[in-house]
Amino acid sequence: MTSVRNKRENFLISGAALLVLGAMFSFGADAMMGAIMGIAGILCFILGMTLGTTLEMSPEAVAKWKPSMEALPDAGRYMYRVDVTMDNPIQSTILCGPCGHLEKIEGGRPSQYSCTKCAKQLWLDEEE
Repeated sequence: MTSVRNKRENFLISGAALLVLGAMFSFGADAMMGAIMGIAGILCFILGMTLGTTLEMSPEAVAKWKPSMEALPDAGRYMYRVDVTMDNPIQSTILCGPCGHLEKIEGGRPSQYSCTKCAKQLWLDEEE
């Protein structure tokens, strides 16, 4: 079952489709039907432009999210990947390239990190 959460995007797509179909009907088959479809398309497009968008994940979806576990190539130094959620609750996941260990921590990206499985220091941000 599909969700109708993205009302703005739905109105914009519907408005554009109605405008195109209205133009096709106006030049091809029935000018009155084309005019009605064109006006409806303009109204849908204006309504879509005035609506705000709320594209955010629920806290449950944020808590269940996991990054992909693909292997990281060796590039002459330790490779790692840090993913930080943008919605609350803020969480970071750190994928260690040498051992493939994935760790989830609360909050944003830490200033330094050593892998808890292989004990390799992945980064250290020095204060300036």
